[in-house]
Amino acid sequence: MLGLLTTLKKIFFWNYARNTWQWDVLCVVILIFIFLTPKSWFSGSERSQAREHPNPIVKTVLVSAEVVGNEQDKGRIERQVQLMTGRDQFEIVAVRKVLANDGRLVSFEVDIR
Repeated sequence: MLGLLTTLKKIFFWNYARNTWQWDVLCVVILIFIFLTPKSWFSGSERSQAREHPNPIVKTVLVSAEVVGNEQDKGRIERQVQLMTGRDQFEIVAVRKVLANDGRLVSFEVDIR
């Protein structure tokens, strides 16, 4: 019984020299575990649930105020964003004014996904 506990202690604390057969067996067991473990064992983990970014905004584009008259002109904003990004399909999430220090309208920040 004492020999079994000593062996388990050596395995648990990895108490073998590198050039022994026990070291080689432990390395093979670890590699087998790494490569043969089914992905389904880890599918319910917190990491898989956190893959989706909490903020759905992919990109924020800065559109000049000279190009777009006001923030209500969604058609002009969409055309300008399409020209700037080269993307045909996107969704405008939000449009915000960017003001200079003196209160003058400089541009619009357009959040798209």
